[in-house]
Amino acid sequence: MAALGTARCLFRSYSRAKNVPKSKQMLARCATRPLCSAAQDNALSDNTKPQFTDPAVQDILSRITGLDLQKVFRPIKQELKPPTYKLMTDKQLQQAIKSAKEEAKKLLHMPPVLPERKPINDVLSVDKILDGMTTAKFVFTDINYDIPHRERFIVIREPNGTLRKATWEERDRLVQTYFPKDRRKIVPPLIFKEENLKMVFSQDRHEDVLNLCLVQFEPDSSDYIRVHAATYEDLDKHGKYELLRSTRHFGGMTWYLVNARRVDGLIVDMLKKELLQDAVSLVSLFHMVHPHSESAQEAASQKATGTDLLKIYAQKESQRAGYIELALQAFEQIADQSSAA
Repeated sequence: MAALGTARCLFRSYSRAKNVPKSKQMLARCATRPLCSAAQDNALSDNTKPQFTDPAVQDILSRITGLDLQKVFRPIKQELKPPTYKLMTDKQLQQAIKSAKEEAKKLLHMPPVLPERKPINDVLSVDKILDGMTTAKFVFTDINYDIPHRERFIVIREPNGTLRKATWEERDRLVQTYFPKDRRKIVPPLIFKEENLKMVFSQDRHEDVLNLCLVQFEPDSSDYIRVHAATYEDLDKHGKYELLRSTRHFGGMTWYLVNARRVDGLIVDMLKKELLQDAVSLVSLFHMVHPHSESAQEAASQKATGTDLLKIYAQKESQRAGYIELALQAFEQIADQSSAA
């Protein structure tokens, strides 16, 4: 009977919260829309700065990602099946290769890069009469199927009588409970803890971590951003850029390093692999994101292109100018020898 009385009080209080004046009710219902648009508010803070989704940025990132069909379609662990052999004419073979490239481009589609969502700290009401009536929290969730998850109304009644909106972490768990996504866990796997990430990185499984992160977290969550940043930092620290080349994560890593103004290592790596045009495109992207840098202004005044663009960057911006200049000289020598032969 005591439990029944407690439940009645809770629902009676919840009903009072619903029967507020119309203006307040509309505010409570619509609060999720501007709140869930926090990423857009941050993105609009600087209209002049290029964004990750801009066509020009996407074009550069897609080009420098590379298209290695052997890596994109590498074997994965799955049930063994007998191989299939086909006899093709040269025309059919070329068509099959073209189809494979189109499929590979779809597989290399880059995940979104968003600013971190703002925390939810909205308190709807405080009913002191309910303080101490229970030791558990009560969750009220709108489980209608036709409502987007970002706009779904979810509130929590605290044991002290406070009725508040659920935090992002609570929302993610509750949405996964009522609308489960394949392979996503209610409690994030332990692999995402910092000490475990270091062990996984030592095994060169950076791509596996990022793939699992895409499944587990929302792209504007703090955990998603934290895991991606830690992965990119480890790759840059050890110069293991090749692990993400020809994967859908290479563009995100490049964008992260460009915004952090730390592309020296990636430029040297590209020159060592004789990817001169990729290095030039990377510097062009750097100038797009940082148009007021000394390197960008010098390049604009000289209308520099090609290797001249790299030389200006090395002189004006790079912290490893010697490495870039030596790598550029070695590349030019190889190109001269090839042309002479």
